[in-house]
Amino acid sequence: MMKDRYIYPAVLKYEENQILVSYPNLEGCFTFGDTEEEALYNAKEALEGYLYLLERDKEEIPPPSRVCDLSIGQQEALVLVDAWMPLVRDQEANRSVKKTLTIPKWLNDLAEMNRINFSHTLQSALKKQLGLGE
Repeated sequence: MMKDRYIYPAVLKYEENQILVSYPNLEGCFTFGDTEEEALYNAKEALEGYLYLLERDKEEIPPPSRVCDLSIGQQEALVLVDAWMPLVRDQEANRSVKKTLTIPKWLNDLAEMNRINFSHTLQSALKKQLGLGE
């Protein structure tokens, strides 16, 4: 079942030149940053992306551990990272994707001479073809 909000504990490991971030409950979800601010920003982004892929692929989302059940080592800190999934889902649904298409050279030349925005034109034509409003 998809939830709107997930909160997971993350471990920040302070190395000499960077901060490594891992999630004890999410195998393979890692990131890093040169500063705490960057590491925390990347931690949130990594968590959101990881959870989005689990949701998309209809895989089980493991429950987060309780903070009091986790232990950390020296040069490590435990933080909670929040993922608000409605925003993540909306961003993913509306992100741009690159498409390659083929048109005759003469049509390309004429369109470029008239400063036609290919992306806008294709989007408008697809919406019209699919019966969607602008």
